[in-house]
Amino acid sequence: MDNNNIDFKNLWKKQTISQPNIEDLMARLKQFKKAAVRSLWVTNFLLLATSFFILFVWYYYQPQFISTKIGIIITILAMVIYLFTYNKLLGKYKNIETTQTNNEYLQNLILIKKKQQFLQTKMMTFYFIALTTGICLYMYEYASRMTLLGISLTYGLTLFWMIFNWFYIRPKQIKKQKDKINSLIEKFEEVNNQLEL
Repeated sequence: MDNNNIDFKNLWKKQTISQPNIEDLMARLKQFKKAAVRSLWVTNFLLLATSFFILFVWYYYQPQFISTKIGIIITILAMVIYLFTYNKLLGKYKNIETTQTNNEYLQNLILIKKKQQFLQTKMMTFYFIALTTGICLYMYEYASRMTLLGISLTYGLTLFWMIFNWFYIRPKQIKKQKDKINSLIEKFEEVNNQLEL
């Protein structure tokens, strides 16, 4: 009978745990940081270039309607506010240093994840609403000179593109970002748990 009493708890403890390769994990973290910082700089460049182009159009074409001017201001304001909030992540990415402990890496990644969630929900909602409002107001002066078909096509295509971005492209980008950071967080949690054993 004693031979049948197997100590499963001790057997479980003795089994070899497939530990994540630390060098591989650090390489993935470095790659994540590099891609995130690059994405941040590209977004800055594109939104600032777009803002300067819009200001140039305003200066060069001298729109007459107040709605056009308000539309331009709302559009640029949306971009500037979004960039201001997005750029706060740069400090969080720079906090990821190679001399940190696993727990510090984990805490930084969790903080970045929270900031990303705020950007992906509240800030992105504000940005799209402000951008849509600004563009629609901006287009009104030029659309008022068009035929009904022209107005329908102009507003229809613009709104279709924005809706497509909101419901198709944005969720895919959010999922991709979440998957990357969640994967890193899981790996660091795994390492921390193994170190505590």
